[in-house]
Amino acid sequence: MNKSIAAKLTQLCVRLDELNRMLSSESITGNLDNYRKLTRERAEIAPVVELYDAYLQSERDVHTAQEMSADAEMREFADAEMRDAKEKLVRFGAELQKQLLPKDPNDDRNIFLEIRAGTGGDESTLFAGDLFRMYTRFAERHRWQVEIISQSPSEAGGYKEIIAKIIGAGAYSKLKFESGGHRVQRVPATETQGRIHTSACTVAVMPEADEVMDVVLNPAELRIDTFRASGAGGQHINKTDSAVRVTHLPTGIVVECQDGRSQHKNKAQAMSVLAARIRDKQTQEQQSKQAATRKSLVGSGDRSGRIRTYNFPQGRITDHRINLTLYKIEQIMDGDLNELCSALMSEHQAEQLAAMGE
Repeated sequence: MNKSIAAKLTQLCVRLDELNRMLSSESITGNLDNYRKLTRERAEIAPVVELYDAYLQSERDVHTAQEMSADAEMREFADAEMRDAKEKLVRFGAELQKQLLPKDPNDDRNIFLEIRAGTGGDESTLFAGDLFRMYTRFAERHRWQVEIISQSPSEAGGYKEIIAKIIGAGAYSKLKFESGGHRVQRVPATETQGRIHTSACTVAVMPEADEVMDVVLNPAELRIDTFRASGAGGQHINKTDSAVRVTHLPTGIVVECQDGRSQHKNKAQAMSVLAARIRDKQTQEQQSKQAATRKSLVGSGDRSGRIRTYNFPQGRITDHRINLTLYKIEQIMDGDLNELCSALMSEHQAEQLAAMGE
């Protein structure tokens, strides 16, 4: 086992002991939020530590079998024990590596699915309709809900573009590798000479963003200044430092309030306005980030940016990223994407494992 992985697992063992001690404390339920947080952490760590214990036991079993093999009478039994222990060692080691891979925080989220016709005219719009049906059938197999957000039907019966929301646990984890250019090779219904045409569509899969949470203002990040209000307002407002200026240091947002006579009231109003401005800034940044993600995923809509080819005359689908070809085009177009999705996830995990090993 890689030293860095072994070190990480040792840290988890120590942390589990700490959590067990904290959770067994009589005062732990005094703070329910903290109690729930620690309980969740323990639930995540405990299975990994249990698996690591099994791995270490298999290591000990290998060592014991080696010692036993020195005895001629025990050698056959020891060899069998060693084979069994080594098989477990390999299996547990591979599983541990997967358990330690970084989790994608978006995996459990709902998604927005966007399909757009690219090159190929009417045939491309028909293929966009076929792709949408494929993903809809896949969603039905998982009992997910599909809501059409917007659509632009084509005269041929497909879609120039269609955007849908797919609601269901794990939707993003299953479909996040579908983004990119999809190419189709087939004889269009309108083709009288039987020639094979090539068309393309683009697919974008994006996780649904969290609603912008209420802003929590950290007093340490605020500079509050009071000053004498300017302009008309009467004797009182001109003679006291009732006006308030609040500066949010991380963002540089400044809010002044001097309409009220009370410094306390002006401060409360300024804080309210500040929270609203920060929330607005977060929303804009979130939308900009989504737009950037969308641009990178959708691509040009041209055949050159393809990730997958659907060849109907040969009954095959090829994913060019992992060089996987499946001769089950009818089943896949009917929503049976599990083999494709699993292969793409396995390749992704292999890349993560390689990076972790480095």
